[in-house]
Parts: sequence; structure tokens; C-alpha cells
Amino acid sequence: MTDLLRAGTDLDLSIVDPRSTPGFEGGKAEGAAALAAGADEISHLQERLYAASRAGRTPRVLLVLQAMDTAGKGGIVRHVVGAVDPQGVQLAAFKKPTPEELAEHFLARIERRLPAPGMIGVFDRSHYEDVLIARVRSLAEPAVIQRRYGEIRDFERRVADGGTRIVKVMLHISPEEQKARLAERLDRPDKHWKYNPGDVDERLLWPDYMAAYERAIAETDADHAPWYVVPADRKWFARLAVQQLLIDALRDIDPQWPTADFDVEAEKARLAAS
Repeated sequence: MTDLLRAGTDLDLSIVDPRSTPGFEGGKAEGAAALAAGADEISHLQERLYAASRAGRTPRVLLVLQAMDTAGKGGIVRHVVGAVDPQGVQLAAFKKPTPEELAEHFLARIERRLPAPGMIGVFDRSHYEDVLIARVRSLAEPAVIQRRYGEIRDFERRVADGGTRIVKVMLHISPEEQKARLAERLDRPDKHWKYNPGDVDERLLWPDYMAAYERAIAETDADHAPWYVVPADRKWFARLAVQQLLIDALRDIDPQWPTADFDVEAEKARLAAS
């Protein structure tokens, strides 16, 4: 599944079916069962990652989630990342920059929220907003956008070299599915709080956003900071796919339990005599 979802620098989103389930042949019921089965493994791997950091080892994981609205970022956080001990997770949801943040370099607020050793960091939106909406809405000059691609590449190289495994995910939803999810929010009073009238305005710019995603991914996909495009019309598959991406990253890190820095047998004897 991981290889099938890898975006690459020649990405064409028009040929990626948002309802597809690459690498998985089952349906919703089988997907739910697979997600439940994977929860134990990701929890175990996260505990090992956290424990290893207590012995001075630095590995950490950063999951970057980018998507059009309603694509399911919140569901990923609840159903995938929510399976691990919350003490081992650092979540950052990046909203519109404050005046103070606008006055500094666009990567400064991102750097402050990078995960600590032993942690799984999750970015709900990220520094990529500064080359996505900024490009679509002409919030910065084209030359500035182009410079930012290079700054992002340098930043992610430095972060990866410092011991962070980066997993970047675009949840790829179709405009038709987004329309249905927005309609559901309008039909249900308990979901009105999630509805943003501005989402309809952004829908009118769908082709521009897809072009911006393709360009950003082409400019910044790298082996040390890979992009994955996850079809998101089927929520159950998107959750399963992101879980597998995280599991694969943690397996590759292969965090080890730290060795005791005391005499285990002596402590057993002391405990028995106490």
C-alpha cells in the first residue's frame, strides 16, 4: 500500500480515483477490521518509540495532513492517532496566521511545533498552506511562492537529518463527495458548527487548488520527506491507509526498549525482601 500511495514528482491528480482503495481488496467491513487489528501494533510501536527516547535516543515521527475541507483530517486524528497513548502525541492545528506570526518567517511557527524525541507529531494543515492557498488566492507574489518551495525543501531536510521521520499525506477527496459532506453538515443541526460558508467559495477554485497541490508535491517530494496521496472518498480506507503509513514508518525506525541501567536481579531480591 505504501508504494502504491507514493505521489512522486510527476503526480497527475486527475488520474487518481478518490474512491479507489489501492492495495486493499476488501470492503468497508474488512477495512474496519483491519484498522482495529492495526491499532494494537501502532500502539505498541509508539510505546517503544517513547521508551527509546527516555534512553537518549532521538527518533520521532511527523505526520503532515493536508486536504480540501471535509476530506477527513479530524477522523484520521481520532481513529488512527487516537489509538496510541495521548502522552506520546503532539497535535498542532494550524489556522490562519496571527498578526504576530505574519510578521515572522512563515516557517517559524512550524518549527516551534515540531515533535519532541519519542513523540508522534501531527500537523493538521501545515507550512504547505503558504504555497497552496497563498498561490490560489494570490496572497504572495509568484517569486515568493517559488522561493518558499526551496525553503521548505531545506527545512524538511534539516528536520529529517535531526532524527524526524516525515510522512506527508494529501487526503484526495472528489468535489462531488465534498459537496455531499457539506450538505450533510447543513442538514444536521449537530454539524452546523462544522460548516463554513467560505468552503463554498473555495470549491469554485477546485482546479486551481489541484494544480497548486500538484506543484507543491512535485517541488517537495523526497525520500526523506515523501508525499503520499490517499484517496479519501471512502473514510474507512483513508484511515486504514494513513494507519499503515505510520506503522511502516515506525517499523522502519524499529525503536528498541532501553536496557535497564540497574542490576535487575539485585532489585528483584531487594523487592522480595522488602
